[in-house]
This record gives sequence, C-alpha cells and structure tokens, in this order.
Amino acid sequence: MFCKGFFKRVVPFLLTFAAGLFIASFFVTIAAPNLSNFRRNREYRKSEMQRLRLENRDLRDSVDRLRRENEELRRQSMSWDHSDIREAVPPVVLEPPQPPPPSRAPRFVR
Repeated sequence: MFCKGFFKRVVPFLLTFAAGLFIASFFVTIAAPNLSNFRRNREYRKSEMQRLRLENRDLRDSVDRLRRENEELRRQSMSWDHSDIREAVPPVVLEPPQPPPPSRAPRFVR
C-alpha cells in the first residue's frame, strides 16, 4: 500500500521534471559550468582593476601638477606691470549707436 502511494506521487514528479529538463535544454545549456572561465575572468578583472588604479594615480598626479602650474602662473601674472600693456593698445573710439530702421505699419487684410 505504501509503495503504491509512493509511486503515485513520485513517478509523475520525475516524469514532469524530466520533461521540463528536456524542454529547458533547447533554451539553456544544462551542462556543468566551466570553472576555468571563472578563473580567467577573475584574473582579467584583477589586472583591469590594477590598470585603472595606476591610471587614476597618474591622472591625480597630472591634475596636481597642472594645479601647481596654474597657481604659479597666477602668481607670475600678479607681478606684471600692466602699464606697458595699456600703452601698446590703441584707444578705442566708440561711435554713437545707430537707431534701428523704422518699422513698417502692419497690413490689414480685408
């Protein structure tokens, strides 16, 4: 009696499970994953992270160098005597602004 009830419950489950695996095999690979790909991906990610860290450090150094250079150029520009520049530039003669041309009266449509 126990065996008959067991088979009534287990056999349909196993048949359904087998049919599900069969149908799923058309869409998904059911084989065990290849672990060498995981190791290769991990090594790639590690080398990529190291490359990005080095690039970030180089960029930070470059930004610091450019910031120092910018500050130095600002300090040098503050020490300039601007009187010789004013003498070299000719004075600008501004003409009075011209009034806009008169506008036409709007046309009325009959």
